[in-house]
Amino acid sequence: MRYISTRGQSPAVGFTDAVLGGLAPDGGLYVPQDWPTFTKAEIAAFAGKPYAEVAAAVFGKFAGDEIAPADMARMCAEAYASFHHKAVVPMVQVGPQTFIAELFHGPSLAFKDVAMQILAKLYDHLLGRQNRKQTILCATSGDTGGAAVEAFRGASNVRVVVMFPEGRISQVQRRFMTTATETNIACLSVAGTFDDCQAILKDAFQDKSLKQAVDLTGVNSINFARIVAQSVYYFTTAVALGAPDRAVNFVVPSGNFGDAFAGYVAMRMGLPIQQIVVATNSNDILARALTTGRYAGGAVHATLSPAMDIQSASNFERLYFEAGGRDAADTGQAFETFKTAGAIDIPAAALAVMQRTFTGVAVGEDETVATIVSTLDETGELIDPHTAVAMAGLKHVALDGPTVVLSTAHAAKFPEDVEKATGVEPALPRGVASLADRPERFQRIAGDATAIKDYVRGFAEAASVDA
Repeated sequence: MRYISTRGQSPAVGFTDAVLGGLAPDGGLYVPQDWPTFTKAEIAAFAGKPYAEVAAAVFGKFAGDEIAPADMARMCAEAYASFHHKAVVPMVQVGPQTFIAELFHGPSLAFKDVAMQILAKLYDHLLGRQNRKQTILCATSGDTGGAAVEAFRGASNVRVVVMFPEGRISQVQRRFMTTATETNIACLSVAGTFDDCQAILKDAFQDKSLKQAVDLTGVNSINFARIVAQSVYYFTTAVALGAPDRAVNFVVPSGNFGDAFAGYVAMRMGLPIQQIVVATNSNDILARALTTGRYAGGAVHATLSPAMDIQSASNFERLYFEAGGRDAADTGQAFETFKTAGAIDIPAAALAVMQRTFTGVAVGEDETVATIVSTLDETGELIDPHTAVAMAGLKHVALDGPTVVLSTAHAAKFPEDVEKATGVEPALPRGVASLADRPERFQRIAGDATAIKDYVRGFAEAASVDA
C-alpha cells in the first residue's frame, strides 16, 4: 500500500511513513493511492467476530505487507483489552430504527480511545523496529489529548506534548491530561481557541528545523491511522444491523470531521452506507459547507459541546480531494486560500458528490439541553452534550432504515452541564473515580507558535537527557 498527499507535492510513502509522519511534508494529508476493498462475503463474515479481530482485518488492508498479520492481531488484541466493555463498542436501541453506539468505554471515556490505543501500539512496534524516538505534538479540543496521554504515558520511544485551549474544555477532560505523572508527558494550556492550537500545530509540522531536531509527529485526526481505526466501528455496528445486505445510516457529532470521514473510508471499502449526517453545534462550518457549498470559518463560540468548537475542520480537506476527483493541484490551492482568506467555494460537481453521502445539520444550545432531557425521559439513557447534538440532528432529517448515532463521550466527562439539564449527576466509572483528587501538572503559555515550538524543542531535549 502506498499513500499520497492531498496536495500532490510530496512523494508517495508506505504505511509506516504515513503513520509516523502524520502530516505530509507539503502540508497535505495522506490518503491511500488506491482504496482497498472488502467483498460482501468478507463484510458479512464480520458478524459476531470479536472487535479486535475486525480491527486487525481492516488495518491489514491498509498496512499491506509492512506489518505481519500475527503482529497486527496481537496489537489489536492488546489495544482493545484496555476497554471496560467486552464488546468495545456496544449498541443500545433507543427507537424502532435508532441505535446509539457507545464509543466511550475506553480509558479516557471518549471515542478517541478507539483510535489512540491502537495507534500507541503501532508507534511502539514501528519505532522499536527502527530504534527511533519521536516527539508527538497534539492539539486537542477536549478528548484527543486525554486519549493520547492515556495511550502513550510511560512509552519509552515517544514524548508527548499536548496543547489545549485555556478555559474551553471541561475539568474532567483537562484532568485526563494534566494528572499524568509520567515524565514523557507535557501539557500546555494555550491562551486561545482550539483553532489557534491547530494552526500552531500545522505551523510546527511545516518547520523543517523543528521536525528534524525532535523527530516531530502527530496523532490528531490528520493521522490516517486514526481514521482507519475509527472506520472499524462503522463495520461492526452496520454488520450487527444487517449489512452488507442492507444499508445503514449514521449520525455523527462532528467538529474536525475525522469521525465522519471514517464512515466515508468504510464506504469506499465496500460497506453500504446510505447517509452520514454531520451534526454540529453553533460552530457550524461543516453544516454550512455541506448545505451551501461555501466552506467559511468564523469566530469560535464556546458551547456545551467543546470538542466541536471548531471552525476549521482539518479532515474536510480529504473529502474535498476525493469529491473533486483527486485533483491535488486544486486541493492545495483551495486550502492555501482558506488559510489566508478564511473561505473557499466548493466546486458544484464536488459538492454534489459530497451531498450524495453527507448531510449537514447545525444544532443550537437550547436544543442540545432539551435533547439531553428528552433522551433521558424517553429512553433512560443519560447522554453527554456531544451525543445530544447528534440525537437532535437526527430529528432534522428524514432517514430510511436502521440508523446509528455515534455517542462520542461518557456523560461523566461533562458532569456540571448534564446535571444542570437533568438533575442527575453522572458518576465516573470506578476505574477513574479518583481523577478529581489527583494533582495536576501543566504550564500556561501564550498562543504563539514560536513560544510553543521553543517549548517542544526544550522538552524533547530534556527528555532525551533523562532517558
